[in-house]
Order: sequence, then structure tokens, then C-alpha cells
Amino acid sequence: MRRYVLPYLWPVITGVLLAVVILFALPEQLPNPFRDSSPQAPQVAAPVISTTPEVVEPNPSRPAPEIHQAAPLSRNKGPVSYAQAVEQAAPAVVNIYSSRIVERDQHPLMSDPFFQQFFDNQGDDATTHQRMLSSLGSGVIVSEDGYVLTNHHVINGADEIQVALRDGRETLAEVIGTDPESDLAVLRINLDDLPVIELTDSADVAVGDVALAIGNPFGVGQTVTMGIISATGRNHLGLNAYEDFIQTDAAINPGNSGGALVNPEGAMVGINTAIFSRSGGSQGIGFAIPANLAHSILDELVTQGRVIRGWLGIEAQALSRELAASFGLQTPQGVIVAGVVSGGPAAEAGLEPGDVLLSVNGQPILDARTTMSEIASIAPGTSLPLTIVRSGERLEMTLEVGERPLPTIPINEETPGPRDS
Repeated sequence: MRRYVLPYLWPVITGVLLAVVILFALPEQLPNPFRDSSPQAPQVAAPVISTTPEVVEPNPSRPAPEIHQAAPLSRNKGPVSYAQAVEQAAPAVVNIYSSRIVERDQHPLMSDPFFQQFFDNQGDDATTHQRMLSSLGSGVIVSEDGYVLTNHHVINGADEIQVALRDGRETLAEVIGTDPESDLAVLRINLDDLPVIELTDSADVAVGDVALAIGNPFGVGQTVTMGIISATGRNHLGLNAYEDFIQTDAAINPGNSGGALVNPEGAMVGINTAIFSRSGGSQGIGFAIPANLAHSILDELVTQGRVIRGWLGIEAQALSRELAASFGLQTPQGVIVAGVVSGGPAAEAGLEPGDVLLSVNGQPILDARTTMSEIASIAPGTSLPLTIVRSGERLEMTLEVGERPLPTIPINEETPGPRDS
């Protein structure tokens, strides 16, 4: 069969080879479906673009542009680590464990003999039983004599207070004095070779300064957190009667109360006290009592056993624009005397509810809480001039500052609220 096919195969192979030679040798002679068949447009010369920049003639009358020159970059960078500051301050920060025994009423059914048989006769001749409550917090050793600063709410009503140092030593502490209105307390421990923290001038603290919070959050052990000073002079928070807080975003949690807020040099700038939180944990808004205030409270509690504050014996109410207008005042300056404590300095001087207090000691009243703090710093027995408005008439009077009585604060047997840290 191959003999009959070969005569026809050679012509086919020759034709294919000839087609390939023509395709590569004479491509322009072949039709191209992608070639533009329209008449060719006339060639237009491209514009010549000069690469030489145009020279602008100087104009002396044209003012030079005003350039805001940035200041040279500061090379005074902060430390890479704060370990040295922590090593200096942390040994003086202690853990505080307080406990107390409280009486709790029994259920009325416990007095029924039928129910007593199911409870091992616990209700015989008794309507109450005892239970132990314990809490934890922190404190700071501020003196070689063993004085420890902490928060009042950490040791409030405690029957026993145990202090644990970072070096492993533990001891019982005695209460030297407390000041509920600033939420500070002073303890004393009897140990040798105590580490002591340095106190810095908290008036020099500035927003943006680095801050380290050292304490015992949730009882896990001594913990250090870092942040910055978010604000100073915070008040109107409703935490204490006298408020002048340092705000920080260093993480503060329950158990941090009474611990130290220190600067990058390891010196204490404040006592961690409270947090603003919707969950009970840290949300970046914590508050510390300034070191200057803590120092002054410490001195008074140690030397006098109590904090002595000036007192007028009035209940003050803020003055709104509407109330100011009703009293005939042009501006809402001052406070309204909403109440007068019987037998207090204000009552003896003749102040009455409804009077508008405009100035104290010649200083206009711009804020009731600030004025209360200023009065508290005045020594009892000092004669204090006042300016008031009564029935539209401006009057001048003088009263003798009294000593603010100690507040009566009931012991809360429940878990500390979100204000505590």
C-alpha cells in the first residue's frame, strides 16, 4: 500500500515547504486583516519642547514668602527602660491585707426549734452570728520609723491589718490615724532596715509626664504599670469631700488603692486612690492623691492624731443664672446658703438660709468646692470677713472660723464599689 501512497505524498510535502518560504520571505505581499486599510493621515511634526527652565526676572518689590521654621528636633529622649525607677520605688510599696469580724442577723426561722434541728442547734439563744470580711490593698513606706501611707477605705473598720513587704517579711500594723474626707490613712509597722520611698513636689507634675503605678491589683502580687499624667487638679468627682486628684492612664485596678504613683526617677508623685470605670476594671482613667497633700495629712495625723480643718457650718448650693437674676445679681457669682448648722460658726454670726455668699476673706467665690477647700486651710479661731446678699441688700459681716467636726461614715459591709481601686 505504501507503494501507492508515496507518489501522492511528495507533492504535498513540497507544497507545504514552498508556502513556508513565501510566508517568511514576502510577508508584505500577503493580506493582513489587522493592517489599517484607511488612507494614511499626513504626518505632523511634533512640537519642540525646550528642556531649559524659564528664567524669571527678579522683582525687588515682591515680598519674600514667610516660612514657618520648625524648631530643631530635641535629642533628649526618655530612657529605654524604667527598671531603675522601679527598683528604687518598688521595695517601699507594700501589700495590705485587712480583716474584720461583723455581726450578721440570722433568719427569723433559725429561732424555730423545728428548723434548728437541721442546723446543729446554731440558733439556740442567739439571733446573730459572726462572719469574717477581708479586703486587700496597697501602701507606701514613707519613713524609716515605719510609717505607711494608704487609703482610708483600704483599712476602714479593720480589726487586724497585715502588711507584706516585697522582700517577703510580714507584720501586723497599727493605725495611727485616718482622714476619711481625703481618703488617707497612716499605719505604722515595727521592722528594721525598712525601704523608704522619696516624695517629690507634686506641684511640678505636668500633663504628659510619664507615670508608673505600683501596687497589688486583684491580689496577684506587686505589679507595675506605665502611663502618663492625663490631668491635674481634678475635682467635682464626688469621691471625697476634698478633691485635688492627679489623673493618669496607667492601669489601676482593685487592690492598687494606697499604692504609689511614681515618676521616671522613682519618686512618688501621688497615692493611687480610685478609678472611673463602667466594668470595675481599668479603663485608662485613674486618680491619685497628690504627694504634697498626702504629706501634709501624714504630718497632721502623726503629730495631732487628726486633721484640723476650718469650718463655717453651712450647706452651700451652686448659684445658677436664673437664681442669680432672682436675687438681683448681674452674674452667677457666689453660692446660696441652703442650710445653717445649729450652733456652728455661721449660725452664731447670723447667717441665714437664703443668703447669697459672694466673697470670703475678700476673695470672690467662683466655685463652692474650691472655696470649701480654702476655708479648710484656715486655722480655727481666725476671724473671717464675709460679703453676703440678703433680700437684695449687700451686707458685710465677720465670723470666727470653727473646727470641722469629724464625719460619721457608716462601715460598708459590701464589696467596695467601682470608685475604689
